[in-house]
Amino acid sequence: MSAWPSLPYDAWKDTYATLHLWLQIVGKIALAQSPWVNHQWHVTLQVTPRGLATPPIPHGTRIFRFEFDFIAQQLHLHASDGAEAHLPLAPQSVAAFYADLMQRLNALGLPVRIYKKPNELGHAIPFDEDEVHRTYDAVWAERFWRVLLQADRVLRIFRARFRGKSSPVHFFWGAADLAVTRFSGRPAPEHSGGVPNLPDRVVREAYSHECSSAGFWAGAEVHPEPLFYSYAYPEPAGFAQAAIVPPEAAYDAALREFVLPYDAVRLSSAPDETLLAFLESTYAAAAELGQWNRRALEWPPGAPAGRA
Repeated sequence: MSAWPSLPYDAWKDTYATLHLWLQIVGKIALAQSPWVNHQWHVTLQVTPRGLATPPIPHGTRIFRFEFDFIAQQLHLHASDGAEAHLPLAPQSVAAFYADLMQRLNALGLPVRIYKKPNELGHAIPFDEDEVHRTYDAVWAERFWRVLLQADRVLRIFRARFRGKSSPVHFFWGAADLAVTRFSGRPAPEHSGGVPNLPDRVVREAYSHECSSAGFWAGAEVHPEPLFYSYAYPEPAGFAQAAIVPPEAAYDAALREFVLPYDAVRLSSAPDETLLAFLESTYAAAAELGQWNRRALEWPPGAPAGRA
């Protein structure tokens, strides 16, 4: 398989919808058990050599962790005292997945209660009642992870070129996107909120400071193709008209962000360079038009990334 495999939205959208909800259940377990960190960075997932994993999750004096293993097609649960469980990733309803996972946590002495409705989705069927979403094709799930693996690798290169405050490269299970965010250091105007099934206070905290954010998203019915994106908050005047590369990139007025089709990267003769050009040009537009102090926030020319 190519390092950058094809991922047509229509071919796997039912698997994607089910997997997204399974990821939300695991993410909400981390959310219920973990102390709050700014911008919700404490509950994001990390891309691993086998899948997607939670941070370490506290439970009293014990620690546990989940990893979706898309090679073995299992959800692994490992605890600090050696306890473990392994759930098969196979066709089943969200309700069945939720019941099995909670039963296994209880059996290991790790009971957790979560808010059972999904976030950031128009449909909000409680997990324990959702018999609608039940499709799972292991081939497409693995392919999705392989796309994330490459996107994560290039986004880490991009992140290392900035010395101001920056998020990790991480996967947000709410919107199911892989993202990295750079900050100017200045407070931002209060966000208007309005994200489906997400408290406005959470959105406002996430966007408390000026930022330029970029990442990968596998698509949705409103935009049925995978893409790389980049946006600024607050969006400075003239941002939508900025000159961006490569030529396949364009500003999407509905999404209020620049988008670059995944296929434009995948089919490029130099995928890494194509994606990095998009990331750098969109960030430069946000920083220049937003009057960021770029000299203080970026490594000087010739300075090795990671050193002062």
